[in-house]
Parts: sequence; C-alpha cells; structure tokens
Amino acid sequence: MKRNIQIEALDQIPLEKQRIELVERKCLGHPDSIADGIAESISQALCKAYLDEFGVVLHHNTDQGEVVAGESVPKYGGGKIVRPMYILLDGRATKQFDGVTISTDAIAVEAAHTYLHKILPDLNLNRDAIVDCRLGVGSTDLRDVFRPCQGTAPRSNDTSFGVGHAPFSEIETITKSVAEVIDEKLRPKYPVIGQDIKIMGLRDGDNITLTIACAMVDKHCSGITEYIHYRDLLQEKITDIAKKHTNRHVDVHVNTADDLGANSVFLTVAGTSAEMGDDGSVGRGNRCNGLITPNRPMSMEATSGKNPINHIGKIYNLLSTQIAQDCVAKVNGIEEMYVRLLSQIGKPIDLPLVASVQVLPKHGYSVKDINPQIEAIVNDQLANVTCITEKVISGQLKTF
Repeated sequence: MKRNIQIEALDQIPLEKQRIELVERKCLGHPDSIADGIAESISQALCKAYLDEFGVVLHHNTDQGEVVAGESVPKYGGGKIVRPMYILLDGRATKQFDGVTISTDAIAVEAAHTYLHKILPDLNLNRDAIVDCRLGVGSTDLRDVFRPCQGTAPRSNDTSFGVGHAPFSEIETITKSVAEVIDEKLRPKYPVIGQDIKIMGLRDGDNITLTIACAMVDKHCSGITEYIHYRDLLQEKITDIAKKHTNRHVDVHVNTADDLGANSVFLTVAGTSAEMGDDGSVGRGNRCNGLITPNRPMSMEATSGKNPINHIGKIYNLLSTQIAQDCVAKVNGIEEMYVRLLSQIGKPIDLPLVASVQVLPKHGYSVKDINPQIEAIVNDQLANVTCITEKVISGQLKTF
C-alpha cells in the first residue's frame, strides 16, 4: 500500500540557537486544564461503557466543555467558596444502539465528579461545583462515517490535520519537568501548593526566565509570613529542577502579582482560580504534548474529549507527535523534526492525504541519507494507527 509520505530538509537556524524561545504549561488545576481533563475522562468512560455493553466504541465527542468560575472568600487557616463553579458537559454521544438505551449522561456526570475529586481533593463537590450535562446526539453523516469500510481502518470524521515535533528543547524539557516534579513530589510533601499552576518559560539567548503563577491553599497556610516562606521555597525548588536540565543561567519568579503591602496574594480555598474569577474551555490550553509552544508549528484542535476511533483532531495530533519522537529516538542525525498529517473526511485514517515530514539534519548528515529510515517509521506508524486508539482508551497517552 503506497502512502503519500513527503520528506524534506529544513533550512533554518536550530531552535536552541535562535535568540528567543517561549514555552508554557497550564497544570492540572488551571481552569482550561480542568475542562480538558473532564472532557477526556468522559470520553474514556464512554469508551469503556460502550466496549463493556457492545464490544465496540460508539460515536461520541465530548470536546466542548466549559468551566465557569464561582466565587470564594479565602483566608489564612481556611476560607470558603460562596458561589459554586459551574461545569457544563456538552458534545455528542450515542445514546441508543441495537434497541438498548445507554446512560450516557449519568456516565458523564460520574466521570466528571471522579476526575474533579482526583485533581482537586480540597473541593467540596457536594456544594462547591455544579455539574450540568447537556450531551446531544451526533449528526447522521458523522455517525455513518464512524463505521469502517470492510477490511480498512476507520474512516476520518473530518478534513483536518495533526502536528508534532521532536525532540524537546531545553526549556521545553524544563517546563514539563517542573510541572511533573511539583505534581509528583512537592505537593504531596507541601499540600499548601495548589493544583492551579501556570509555568511560563522564556529563553533569551543563554538566559532562562521562568514565571510561575501558583495557587496556594489557604487552610494549609497560617498567615502572610508562612505564605512568603512557601513561595520562596517553591522558587528555590523550581530553580533546582531547572538547573538539572541546563547549564544556562536560570531566574525563577513566583506569583509576581502579589502585593504584600496590600495583603493581596494568590490564596485560594481549593487550589484553583476556577473557584473565583477564571473560566476554562476545552482546547484552550496545552497541546497533546503537554505544552504550548509558539516557536513550533501547532494545531489549534482540542485533543481532549474527541473520540479515539476516527477523530483526526485527536488521533493525528497524538500520532504525529509519536512519529517525531520515534524517529528522533531511532534515527541518527536528526537535529529537529516536524510532522504534519492531513486527512480527508471519509477516507481511511491510515491513508492520509499527505504525511509531511520536515527534518533539520545535524551537522555531517543529509536528509537523503536518513530518508529511508524515516519513511519506514512513518509508514509503520500509519499502518498501526489503531494502536493510538488502544493507548488512549487505556489512559497510556495524555492529551494535554
């Protein structure tokens, strides 16, 4: 089977040698990430319910959710949320199949509650969040295209594209590592560190500046002196994490909007700005590699919540990223690599209209030398595209 795989050399300055590079990550408690996480948890729950009941995943897309901020009155030692945040679950799902009614709305609400409890343990779900489910049913044409042709891969639901790159630059690696260490090591030790953290990285030549916005949980903080202590501690820990990944100069700034004289600081009741004044939407935050990278090509598609069977906005973004990472790991001589996969609605997802690969070779290598290896990896990954589906349903692949 011949696929349209086009590989070309890039003629540009490597990103690490360009003067300015920006990278951002919105961590799990950021309102946009909350929306992404809920959307993806609902899709996974629906997939498992469909598989348990019918042995197949049925058509659904839950990638349109919204988080509307509530109101809170934080104070040292413990405040309260006075108006609950409002969470809208919308999108499309198959509600009847072979004469059987499926409890899609109940599944979605339960999945949302389970996810919220997992990432925001200080949030009282009985009073501090309203979850409103408004799932509809997909259009007939999109449900029809969901059915694969005999002997082929699933057919694309849209004419769209996915984008991926590899390897991560130093500041991309730092930004991702800071988030992971905070979530996995620092917060369990210091529960005052909330889940709503935004990391903004700037590399200006050989100087790296990390600006961190971190919600602090009020019940774990006795007063302004302790708040400052934890803020300074976080600055120190993040600096240490960053220096493990670079020899460049690193400056870290935490909660730069604080006005200590006015006692105005980033203090929250439940660890998220969604409790007071910051809304969230699916797809407005991290791309599927966990970062926002304006120096790289990106797709604007929301990856979270889309069905993992034939929705290109999910599958091709994940697959293009996986292809790029696989090539960099297995093929010598790649400085940077960018992958773009374009679909046509109704066509098998393993046969994109084009698989465009751009390679910046390392010194001493040419694209001509490494082209066959790259093409073989791209071809193999496309032939096994349904592996993406399996990994998404099992939770092995993150979407934001």
